[in-house]
This record gives sequence, C-alpha cells and structure tokens, in this order.
Amino acid sequence: MKIIVAGTGKVGNLLADQLTRDGHDLVVIDKDFAALEAALEQYDVMSIEGNSASMSVLRAANIEQTDLLIAATGEDETNLLTCLTAKGLNPDITTIARVRSPEYMESTDMLEEQLGLSLTVNPEFQTAHEIISLLRYPGFLSREEFVNGLVDLVELHVTAGSPICDKPLYKIADIVKCQILVCVVARRDEVIIPSGEFVLQEGDHVYVTASASNLTTLLHNLNIVTKRIRNVTITGGGRITYYLAKRLEDDRIGVKIIEQRRDRCEYLADRLHDATIIQGDASKESVLDREHIEKADAFISMTGMDELNVITSLYANELKVPKVVTKLGRGENLSLIANMPVGSVITPKILCGNTILRYVRAMQNGSDAAETLHSIAGGRAQAYEFKVNEDTLHCNEPLKDIEFKKNILLATITRDRKIEFPGGNSYFQPGDRVIVVSNGSMPNIQLNDIFEEDKEEKDEL
Repeated sequence: MKIIVAGTGKVGNLLADQLTRDGHDLVVIDKDFAALEAALEQYDVMSIEGNSASMSVLRAANIEQTDLLIAATGEDETNLLTCLTAKGLNPDITTIARVRSPEYMESTDMLEEQLGLSLTVNPEFQTAHEIISLLRYPGFLSREEFVNGLVDLVELHVTAGSPICDKPLYKIADIVKCQILVCVVARRDEVIIPSGEFVLQEGDHVYVTASASNLTTLLHNLNIVTKRIRNVTITGGGRITYYLAKRLEDDRIGVKIIEQRRDRCEYLADRLHDATIIQGDASKESVLDREHIEKADAFISMTGMDELNVITSLYANELKVPKVVTKLGRGENLSLIANMPVGSVITPKILCGNTILRYVRAMQNGSDAAETLHSIAGGRAQAYEFKVNEDTLHCNEPLKDIEFKKNILLATITRDRKIEFPGGNSYFQPGDRVIVVSNGSMPNIQLNDIFEEDKEEKDEL
C-alpha cells in the first residue's frame, strides 16, 4: 500500500521501520529537517519537509494516490487537521490520528465521526490501561490478553528457588497443577520456542499461555506470593500518570505522585481528588527515602528520562517493593536491561505501534489478518490471534498430520469459549480462534503463512 506517516518521533520511526519491512511504499513528513535526514538514513522511505496539515505539502506527498495516512506528530491539533485536510483532498483515504490530550478523551468518538477518522490512538491512555492490568496480577512481569480476555499470555522470571527451575517442560503441568503451555523462553540473547524436553534455567524469562481463570492457581503453585495492591507510588507527572491515577482513584487505590515541576504538580492537584502530589526530584535518593517508597505496594517509574526510570526502579527493587514497573520511552535497549531487576518494563511507543500495525495489516490482509497482535520478549517474538475461516488450510485435520513452519507454535485453540492446549489429535475448524507464536522472523503473517507448503505444491513450482 501507499502510506504517508506524518511525524518522525518515537512512534513515527517505529512505524517507518516496520511498514517498510512489510513492503509498503512510505512517505514521511516532518518540519524538522534533521529528523527527516535521520529517517532517510535508516529506512527505505521518501521524505518531505513541511507542515503535514498543509495542502501543498500533502499534494507533494501524492495524497491523491495514497491509501493510508497516519498522523503522529507531537501536536494533537496538527494530527487532526492533517487528517481533515487529507480527507478533503482524497475522500477515499483511510486516516489514523494520534490524539493524546486528556481534554479530547471524552470527544474521541465524535472526532472520529465528524472528521472521518478510521482510528484514533492514545499511547498514554493505552499504557495506563496496560499498567492497571499488571497491577491486578502483580506476580507476572507482563500480561497480554487474547480472545476477549479468555486467554492470557504471561511472563515469568525463573529464579533459583522456583519450583520450575532446572525442570524439563513436560513436568511443568504437574508442578503448577493447571493447564498451561510454555510458548517462548528468552535466555540471554536467544529467543526459543521450546520442545517438551527443554530444561528451564535460572534467569530465563518464560512466556506462558493460560486461561484467565487459572492465573491465580499458576502463581500459587509457583510459590509466588502476591498481595492486593492498595497503594502506589509514581515518579513523574506526565499524561500516563494522569490517566493511571484516575483509574487507580476509581479503584480506591491510594496514589502518591512525585513530580519536579511545580506547574505540573498544580495541574495534577486540580484534577485528581484523592492523590497525594509531592513536588520533588525523583533522582535524589533523599526524596525517595523521605516519601518512604519502601512502604508502597507498587512503585512505577514514569519520568521522561529512561535512565532515571531504570535507576529508581533498581532502587525500589533493592528496597523490596513488591511490584515495580518501569516505563521506557525509547525502547531500543530492551535486551540490555532484560536481566536487570527493574520489574515489568512497558514501552508506550510499542503498544501504540502494535495497535496501528494491526489495523494496517487488517486493511491489507482482510479477514485473514490477525485480530490481536502483541510483541513479547522485547519485540523479538510475536503472538497473534487469528479467526479460522473457510479459506484456512488444513481445517479439521489432526495437527500431527500438518507440517508447520520452523519457529512457529500453535499455542491454543478456542471453540465455543472452551480453551484447548492442542496436542497431536487436536484440530481447528472455521469459527475457532487460535493463538500463534512466532520467534520474530515472520513479522507480518496471515494464518495460512504458518504452514509449510505441501511437497506436491513445491514440486509444481
């Protein structure tokens, strides 16, 4: 497809990288010449310097022949005006706008209808939602939902004293006493889709599919003791903090926010009724000690500096805060901190990018596209949810008779809200929902892409 991306910030660059990998023709627009130069050096794109809301700039980008415009500049108003102008020049174009301000949250549906937007995305709101999900099950480092919440893919860190340390995977079900499937193991620089003989080691990050109803059982039998989160300390008072604090207040969870800027403290104090707002520098250990972060049930580092977030999370872990969450804005060095004790790591640009990529791939692939997509293991593996249809190959065939491509795993089959962890005699049929895990070598797949070609078809080619 022909796609225009307005804005070459964190989300814009992530999209430029992935969309060019997927084979799309891409034009990027930005007012910052240096940012465009950097994009040209890294990605196979065309670039135009200027205001993306300008008719002349959009015409120079060949808007009339473009299939999709993604407005991801740093200003909500520019993004909305860009989409409106694009629609005026090309009524058939699909438009996606990033809208981040809390002031626009209540009017998102109206904006989509009035401006003809196909999709609006809010990385900060999405990140707050993700953190709420983590706080509900604080024993997991990450948690992704599939099949409307019936199936979860959760991340566990194997420690020396864990019941599953030094155990082969075929023994895990007897230990945890519930049905699960280990889909991916991240071990140092490797991302492995393991067999039943695979032995877990201390330091492994394990990604497990389980029914949502079995999550508590899984934690209990792994001796991971968690208590309900009743109070949270947050460093940084940005948009994510605002969205998160509102949700926590609604859930009657105590919130303390440490923010250095006075004007931002006043903004939060005016809009949050029950939260405690502290003006202070979170980079100073004395400030963290004065606010007794060791007494918090959860510590969330969300300043605008990744390095500071990592350092404060390390300190919170040293103080044995039960749940630690670290926000990384850039996200390029996820593998470098994979084995650092910084708790759950969350990257807003990846959450936002995955939402947009899922929509783009659905445009391209139609009913064969993934309905849900999550990056796991620091972006080195993907988990997809597909709906089986009449065109899906190998329907009603036992899985033992089907040859799957290397580094592909069919993790679950859901039929009539019943979850099956498939074996050799399992099969899928139209209407089923399946979760497929890939080690990252196939970033844009349709369901039929997971099967090896039949030998007869290869011979014909």
